[in-house]
Amino acid sequence: MLDAALLFAFLPAAAPAPPVTGNSAYSQQLLAWNPGEIRCDGAAVPGTALRPGVDVATMDPQRIKPISYRFAIDGAGRTHSIVRDSGSVSPFGQDIDPALAASRFAAGAPRANCEISYSPQFASLAQAPLADIAAYSIFPTGPRLPKAGWDRFAAAGDCRDKPRPVALLRARPDFAKLKATPGVRDWSLVTYDTDDEGTPVNVRIAHGTGNDELDTAAIEAVRASRFTGGARTGCLYPYWRGAAKIAAPERPDKAAMRPANAACPAKIEWASRPTTSYPTAYRKRAIEGWAMVSFDVAPWGEVGNVKLLEAQPSADFGGQAISIVRSGRVVPSARGASGCVETVKFLMPDRNQADDEDETPVQRQDVPIF
Repeated sequence: MLDAALLFAFLPAAAPAPPVTGNSAYSQQLLAWNPGEIRCDGAAVPGTALRPGVDVATMDPQRIKPISYRFAIDGAGRTHSIVRDSGSVSPFGQDIDPALAASRFAAGAPRANCEISYSPQFASLAQAPLADIAAYSIFPTGPRLPKAGWDRFAAAGDCRDKPRPVALLRARPDFAKLKATPGVRDWSLVTYDTDDEGTPVNVRIAHGTGNDELDTAAIEAVRASRFTGGARTGCLYPYWRGAAKIAAPERPDKAAMRPANAACPAKIEWASRPTTSYPTAYRKRAIEGWAMVSFDVAPWGEVGNVKLLEAQPSADFGGQAISIVRSGRVVPSARGASGCVETVKFLMPDRNQADDEDETPVQRQDVPIF
């Protein structure tokens, strides 16, 4: 059994490829994905799916189409068997699949044949909601927030004026003691002024995800901090709490997935173990998963004919598992093997998902403003 659990933290996250527009006239805009109505077996389902993270896009809005999914909901209200429709292709929206996997609905009878579509909504950086701009600045899904976005925060106050204040003491919450939301990285953007002594005053939450414990701890941390620069207004600083882990759905018995005519040893001996990597967007939301794949092995150890048998909670784990298994090489044998079945488990580290330093956004600096 292969574990894609610990090595992923050391692998560089792949940056999404920039879209090719062929037209430099398009300005950078904020792209939000709004979840639509959910229908299962043709009937509307109460509740709303989580809203995915926003993107920064430089592209003709007419070229970005809605993205649709098929999935199921179990008796506990959890989504699973998530598959993006084949025609829904976009260079943006990497967080949509994980957001759907983290969504929860009312418990009841299991539902099948569910459908949902996410509609793109563009807004200029001058008009986009400040909360969306703040969220992107903390957790960017692509390029750094453009200057026009940062300038929205400079509209009120003089905290960005040079020389900018420097933190003499930066207090931090005890993140491990704060509640975490399953599948959601909570954040609190604190705004404050400073008096002549550099002491924060008028400390309050400007925007955030509504985690009351994080909000309270963030305000206390800013009040305990000290800065240079004298009296300032409109200073900002973000704090965030890593998502609570969402465990993978139960796995079926691997033996039951093994073909009847399989000619493969019970335990595969890897001459070169597969290279493990965690789907980045799911790692950020602390969503675990698994995939079962079948494959054959040539006498010289090469892996081939790799097929996905099942993946949960999303087909994305299946595509990742296929790439992982293909990267390995089995110990050579006279006859090779056929009908082999392996389970690739995607597990988050067994640690408290607190203030994840390995996920620190590049924008965060030890200054009291963005």
